[in-house]
Amino acid sequence: MTDIKTKSSRTAVYLDDTAKQIIALLQVDGRRSYASIGKAVGLSEAAVRHRVQKLQEGGVMQIVAVTDPLQMGFSRQAMIGIKVSTGAKDVAAELAKIDQIDYVVITTGRFDILAEVVAESDDELLELLSDQISAIQSVVSTEAFLYLKLEKQTYSWGVR
Repeated sequence: MTDIKTKSSRTAVYLDDTAKQIIALLQVDGRRSYASIGKAVGLSEAAVRHRVQKLQEGGVMQIVAVTDPLQMGFSRQAMIGIKVSTGAKDVAAELAKIDQIDYVVITTGRFDILAEVVAESDDELLELLSDQISAIQSVVSTEAFLYLKLEKQTYSWGVR
């Protein structure tokens, strides 16, 4: 029995009810044991482990520790709007290689790409903008939106 079926290269998967239950339980507590999840969904610990591994390998989910960048020594966060002349996919791929960038999305509207940056200081942010991002071929302009206060951050949008 397959719990993940590819729909297309874009939206990717259909999940069966058991996979959805596993994801929902892990969204509440990412450290919950496979044995405990198995009891809740009616599977063995080994079966849950296998399904979680397939969900991770398929790119459906990640199990990570989300930190507060300020508590970790990063005093500057910003969303960078980037305009490119051509090749948004290629530029996005280059941006994704930069360690200080943790989020890259190709978009429509005023900017072609949005990239979230976490930096230790204003000097590091300046170096990143002027020496790394602006140096990528096809980058026409950048605009930095500095984060002053994080009001909400959630990753629990559930399963469909």
